[in-house]
Amino acid sequence: MMDRYSRQELFEPIGSEGQKKIGQAHALIIGAGALGSANAEMLVRSGIGRLTIVDRDILDWSNLQRQQLYTEQDVKDQLPKAAAAKKRLSEINSWVEVETIIADVTADNAEELTKGKTLIVDATDNIETRLLMNDAALKRGIPFFMGAIVASYGLTYSIGLGDFPCLHCLLDTLPPQTLTCDTAGVISPIVQVVAAHQVTNVFKYIVGEKVDNRLKSFDLWSGDQAAIDVATLRRKDCPSCSKQADYPFLSKKNQTKTAVLCGRDTVQLTLSRSRNLELREMAESISPIVTDLISNKHLIACRFDGHRVVLFRDGRMLVHGTKDIIKAKTVASKLMG
Repeated sequence: MMDRYSRQELFEPIGSEGQKKIGQAHALIIGAGALGSANAEMLVRSGIGRLTIVDRDILDWSNLQRQQLYTEQDVKDQLPKAAAAKKRLSEINSWVEVETIIADVTADNAEELTKGKTLIVDATDNIETRLLMNDAALKRGIPFFMGAIVASYGLTYSIGLGDFPCLHCLLDTLPPQTLTCDTAGVISPIVQVVAAHQVTNVFKYIVGEKVDNRLKSFDLWSGDQAAIDVATLRRKDCPSCSKQADYPFLSKKNQTKTAVLCGRDTVQLTLSRSRNLELREMAESISPIVTDLISNKHLIACRFDGHRVVLFRDGRMLVHGTKDIIKAKTVASKLMG
């Protein structure tokens, strides 16, 4: 058992001292889906000291194609992803302390979740949670290793390491997020590529080596890839990472607001949108997976995932057929990212 990590220690940039540092680190993973499960397995196999995983969702059959920790029995048992992840990870490496939290990540709990953590790994499926954790990481003074996937495309970027832009700085530079895995699909190889870059940068940070601060993108299907130096895009007046930072996305006023409408089987979400909501582009992106689609200059209405959904230009979304706020937020994430 003493040689469990011997091959990793033989890798000179890590060595025995680096392995000790890995064993003392406490990583927080936000999301237990495709990227979350891939990152979690790599980190647990590497001997990370402690791992905390936060996820709000339960498993379904469509997850098994790319979310490597889970089995058919987990889906049949309708396990929360976090619970199934802990069961499997404990079987992989019982030496690692794995904590899982079945919860939504919000402005109410983000700072508490980051307390005592060495670093944060991004495995979320929506821009709002990324911006929230961007601010939480910067306020806490720990790095945030961002990753995103859709179709055959992936993106990675490390935040909070030196004089480089944060996600808030880059928001207007990144392409609009109009595609999701539920609208454009996703292939499993891109999961492994993005997770491999994230975990490699986690290792570098833990052992004290320089982390690559370029914004990297990959399209496995076309073979295209890019590594962009974004250092000049840091905003001196950025409210998230400047000297005058007030971390706006940790404020409740900048989060999605929810309400169960009185006397109706409907949840209203008031979405926080940092960029204009383009209804025409949104309608085009979701058209292959929805039915009864209606689109005009005022709203988009459709049926999706067993619910009637109406999205208004001002960012309000009505999810009919449920009073479950978590379910409504999951529907919104699947449609909009």
